[in-house]
Amino acid sequence: MKTLKKTFLIAVIVIMYAPILILAFYSFTDSANIGAFQSFSVENYITLFTTEDLRQMIIGTLLLAILVSVISTIFGTLGAIGAFYSGKKINRTISSVNQIPVVNADVVTGFSICILLVIVFGIDKESYIPLIVGHVTLCAPFVFLSVLPKLKQMDSSLYEAALDLGATPYMALTKVIIPQISSGIISGFALAVTLSLDDYFIATYTKPAHFDTISTYVVNATKGSQTEIKTALWALSTIIFVIVIAIVLIANLKTESKEGELN
Repeated sequence: MKTLKKTFLIAVIVIMYAPILILAFYSFTDSANIGAFQSFSVENYITLFTTEDLRQMIIGTLLLAILVSVISTIFGTLGAIGAFYSGKKINRTISSVNQIPVVNADVVTGFSICILLVIVFGIDKESYIPLIVGHVTLCAPFVFLSVLPKLKQMDSSLYEAALDLGATPYMALTKVIIPQISSGIISGFALAVTLSLDDYFIATYTKPAHFDTISTYVVNATKGSQTEIKTALWALSTIIFVIVIAIVLIANLKTESKEGELN
């Protein structure tokens, strides 16, 4: 039974990571197509960092993700705190409403925001407002879901106790509540960054024509005939994968070190 479990686990890991590792391997070659190995090269990485369009696309996507994640973290955290300290009916209503963007299809969210902001409110489609609103709508509910469990693990009387001891509501929030749920806030922020970087459908319907995120750029590039751009995106995918692995390893090491200190 143990052998079967290990075999199944290894098979799942191979299925998940083998395509990424193959892509990473070919990012260090001069092959134009995966499967046609010629020789090793770092030309894809040179192209990635020396092509102006690629640099602007990467920087723009990162700035968008950080801005959206900050806004989403604020809204999601405040929403979770508000729901937690509300009555049962209000709490249940807010939580139910928060589920709608989570389970709703991204293409529907993108269409809806585009119609609401551009057609109903007359906001210029070439501005960044629809794109930012769309990504916040996508990310904030997940921040809410990351923070709420930490609030439930916390002693709900801490806020009232801080007020009884003379703290103002703002001080009780920032000095007592926020530190207790900081791990959930950080997790929500990281998840928001990932969702913003990964999104394609909402960005497609809400972004200005002159702006591309990594997802929209990759899809458009794969439809064209610029081989060097396509292969440079292999290098970009490899870098993103390595960064994610590094973040996960660092987070796990910090968690283990904290557990070791507690023990």
